[in-house]
Amino acid sequence: MTETPAPNRLMSLDVFRGLTIAAMVIVNDPGDWGHIYAPLEHAEWNGWTPTDLIFPFFVFILGVSLTLSKRGLQSVPGIFKRAAIIFACGFLLAYYVRFDLSRVRIPGVLVRLSLCYLFAALIYRQLLNVAEAARLQAVLAIAAILLLVYWALMTFVPVPGGVAGDLTPSGNLGAWIDRTVIGTAHLWSSSKTWDPEGLLSTVPAIATALTGIAAGLVLTGKRSPVEKTALFIAAGGAAVAAGLVWDLRFPINKNLWTSSYVLFTSGLAAIALAACYWMIDVQGRRRFLRPLVVMGMNPLALFVLSGFMVKTLLWIKVGASSGAPVALYNWIYTRGFLPLGLGGPKNTSLAFALAVLVVLYIPLEIMYRRKIFLRA
Repeated sequence: MTETPAPNRLMSLDVFRGLTIAAMVIVNDPGDWGHIYAPLEHAEWNGWTPTDLIFPFFVFILGVSLTLSKRGLQSVPGIFKRAAIIFACGFLLAYYVRFDLSRVRIPGVLVRLSLCYLFAALIYRQLLNVAEAARLQAVLAIAAILLLVYWALMTFVPVPGGVAGDLTPSGNLGAWIDRTVIGTAHLWSSSKTWDPEGLLSTVPAIATALTGIAAGLVLTGKRSPVEKTALFIAAGGAAVAAGLVWDLRFPINKNLWTSSYVLFTSGLAAIALAACYWMIDVQGRRRFLRPLVVMGMNPLALFVLSGFMVKTLLWIKVGASSGAPVALYNWIYTRGFLPLGLGGPKNTSLAFALAVLVVLYIPLEIMYRRKIFLRA
């Protein structure tokens, strides 16, 4: 559906969201997956790269947004409806272009976002009539419980035929649950034995959304801008430190969305939000930010358009000089970008990803000018 944005929006949150979704498009759409700068790749398993911050930042922002808009919290059916629309967008992206229900991937980025929104919104809705301080404490307490429960399950519960505490890609409890409940045919095609957006790891992802709600409560509270900024930095720094300490026992891992990963990434997200809030909403430094605002106010549209465009370009085949058909996506890269000689294959691959973002920005700019904002 479309709607006009609410007045008095926090531009800092739109910019933060715009930066995050733009980074997601750039990471997802390189010209050549064999030539990517290391910061634009995910960590192979344990550890992290800047790319591993994108998804949790987006979940964190989702939580912040819940505190700024009461429209989506007016009714439980409304919450389920919004979650269902986000879920449907993710399912349709997975279903396109093959249109094969027997092999369609069920977990995914938008599916996880839909579940995080659903449970975080339902939890927050139950706390709307609670005093601000108690509401903040309750949200953080629930997040802590989710993280501890997830850690206990992953550490002390063995899978059938396995051992407790196995955190390998196929041997961990979450992977076993996904294979058992969802089935290998509907998991991530690159593995088939586990999924980075699986069922059990959605539990700590919900905790990430709750940390965003906590940040939103601070942002909408009665503290002064200086106090809010200082609190974000202090709390964010403490969360990062706690995540690094927990990493010694429960490694920071994006694919497992470990509890240490939640603390670490939510802490960094709080610090990033503090920087955006102070510079943009407090100091009023807003020059050259329009593209980020445009993307930040239509993130769902950008993500869906990106998915459909790239999948279509990969599906369409064109003739090559060798006679063998190649995907139009690859043909555009090899014919339109490689000959430019941009200082190496990694630069060229990155330039292609930036070009994809520019092309996708055009319809978003048109939508922005016509005050069309895609909302679930």
